[in-house]
Amino acid sequence: MNSFSHGGIGSGHHRRDRGEPRRAEPGEWPAFEAALAVVNRDVRATLRGQDPLILVAVPSSEPLPGEAVGREQLYVAMPDGRWHGNPVNSSDLEEGDPPEPDDAAAVLAEVADAAQSTVMELRWRAWPVCPVHQVGTHLWLAASDGPDGGDTDGGDMDEDDTDAADPPAWWCGGGRGGTRHRLSLVGELAATTVPGRP
Repeated sequence: MNSFSHGGIGSGHHRRDRGEPRRAEPGEWPAFEAALAVVNRDVRATLRGQDPLILVAVPSSEPLPGEAVGREQLYVAMPDGRWHGNPVNSSDLEEGDPPEPDDAAAVLAEVADAAQSTVMELRWRAWPVCPVHQVGTHLWLAASDGPDGGDTDGGDMDEDDTDAADPPAWWCGGGRGGTRHRLSLVGELAATTVPGRP
């Protein structure tokens, strides 16, 4: 499994050993598991031979006061446990905060973004790809006007872009001279695939 350390090592860096990454147990993270099941529909529809992605829990490596124990960080990973990118959960919750967000659209957006990062980095290919324009897509809110409208930052989706009423969607930039368009809602790529193409 991936166990890259992003913390400093040496004097002044009170980094605790991350511990061993582990596959998240079924039922341990129900909201993230439900979101990953939706994203895995897109994986199954577009990536021939790719087994479903999994959730991997990694003990936090953040320095903690005294003997406090940090929360685990949860990553979207390949079936062999390798991942790329940021955790999908917050490891520094305020007292009384639930371990998982209660906004299903926000959770789905976070998991889809993490899945895209992992698949693209570890398979060395764009994903998902628009079957019409043959270019990679980006995650945006379904009800927005996409990359050119509503959200004007021109980048990928971030926490400020989520709205419970707006399920996340894959948007295509249109390729050379093409028109930007919404390819599909996350989890519904099977309806957009071109027969005979992966």
